[in-house]
Amino acid sequence: MHTPVDLRSDTTTRPSASMRAAMAAAEVGDDVFDDDPTIHRLQEQAATRFGKEAALLMPSGTMSNCVAVKTHTTPGDEILLDAAAHSMLYEVGMPAVIANVLTRQFPSERGVPDVPFIAANIQTESIHAPGTRLIVLENTHNRAGGAIIPMETHREIWEIANERGLMLHIDGARILNAAVATGTEPREYGACCHSITFCLSKGLGCPVGSVLCGSREFIGRARRVRKLLGGGMRQAGILAAAGIYALENHVDRLADDHRRAAALAMAIRGARNLGLDDRPPPTNMVYVRTAGSAAAFCAAMREAGVLAAPTAADRFRLVTHLDIDDDDVEFAANAICRVAAAA
Repeated sequence: MHTPVDLRSDTTTRPSASMRAAMAAAEVGDDVFDDDPTIHRLQEQAATRFGKEAALLMPSGTMSNCVAVKTHTTPGDEILLDAAAHSMLYEVGMPAVIANVLTRQFPSERGVPDVPFIAANIQTESIHAPGTRLIVLENTHNRAGGAIIPMETHREIWEIANERGLMLHIDGARILNAAVATGTEPREYGACCHSITFCLSKGLGCPVGSVLCGSREFIGRARRVRKLLGGGMRQAGILAAAGIYALENHVDRLADDHRRAAALAMAIRGARNLGLDDRPPPTNMVYVRTAGSAAAFCAAMREAGVLAAPTAADRFRLVTHLDIDDDDVEFAANAICRVAAAA
């Protein structure tokens, strides 16, 4: 058992002893010179997994999305993205500040995009208006509680993008959670987009990293944008080795995180002063509503040995991950129920 039980995010995982050993043994080169063999191996594995021609290791998911948006667009273009997307809310205004594009936001229901709205709000460039150039989807959807965009919705939006001559990028920070939860091959997601990114540093348990996948031509341009943003790395094969280890050992076990999130939700559902969705969590996130201040409730949980992150004035998030076992879930559930009863 880990004390305190850290449920703030799946980014809080620590590399296992086996992952550290793989990192220590990594053969390295200089990635800016494109001669780090371990990075090459990771990028090849990632591209193959998603059915793309090439891939590029990035320091973070935020940089991956930034590089993708900037590579797909030119300043003054418009992009369509979810009103509650990570790229809209939590990437420090990246579309405007770095890519210099306008954002048009579409609504979603429990993380599933409103497809008719997207189709109706694609703008044609004119002397008066910017043209829509890119659609950005987020799967799984963080703010919607780790919700999964159904494969048929991806295909619908992909068809619209192709018909209208748009690019489509998937912010797939937790796309492998979606793949494992639905039994979908990652390459099926890759077949419905021009680019896709996934994080190594979340459920896969790596200390650092994200991988952007796309065509060889796209990745060639993306490499230059990465360098522009300061993302050119040197002996990063040490980090790539962690990613390879995770892809080979930590993907299928994401199902354990989903099972534990469902168990945690069930254990605290009905607790005094707390509200949860009626449906089980779709992946590894449990969003909880509070009768009073979520920040105060999280402070009380910390005293009880459980770490959680407020996401709104009356809402907090619990995230299961590699470092959480069944005993941790039981401990956390009991602590949360005690705090709720005393609130």
